[in-house]
Amino acid sequence: MLDKVLEARQTQFSHVKPGDTEWRGEGLRDFFLYRDLGVAEATHGKVIAHLVKANMAPEKGTGWHRHEAEFQIVIMIKGWARFMYGNKETLVSAGDCVHQRPGIVHYLFDYSPDMEYLEIVSPADFKTIDVEGPCEVPPFTPWK
Repeated sequence: MLDKVLEARQTQFSHVKPGDTEWRGEGLRDFFLYRDLGVAEATHGKVIAHLVKANMAPEKGTGWHRHEAEFQIVIMIKGWARFMYGNKETLVSAGDCVHQRPGIVHYLFDYSPDMEYLEIVSPADFKTIDVEGPCEVPPFTPWK
């Protein structure tokens, strides 16, 4: 019996190809599309990995917030995004990797039309908490 319980908790093998999952608008932000990579199911909720891409032009961005998560990275695949991490503006371009330490207050306020990034977070059911920002946010760049 114990073997079956331990086996049920083990991380499973997962292989998701581009056509296996669809882009969906059912994510944290309605101006992005999300594509699940099967990691949350394979890890029994320990980790989530999804692709995120721009769906609408930036108007107000994400607002100031923080995540209740143990681990979070963003790897920019295409385009760029401008974040505020505390009172520091950070441009994240294709090829860049950002480790967002637990609880860091941030704001994604601008991004290119072709922006696409991989986000990996633990746990999969992390919480997002809106917070007061430490400073003003620069204006976004309108799409042409």
